[in-house]
Amino acid sequence: MSRLMDTDELANYLKLEKQTIYNWLHQKKISGMKVGHVWRFDKRSIDKWLRSNMTEAKSKTK
Repeated sequence: MSRLMDTDELANYLKLEKQTIYNWLHQKKISGMKVGHVWRFDKRSIDKWLRSNMTEAKSKTK
């Protein structure tokens, strides 16, 4: 079973402010589910989202 995180845990996991998480939800950059009045996030989905948005740095050669 995948782990569910609340907004505080996700913000801590990503080292972001909670407001950024709420902004991303509003902008539909990330997805979550509301359980009662609390947002929950599937850790596996977040990790998959992180991998899909990863960018490799390009080295400059002269």
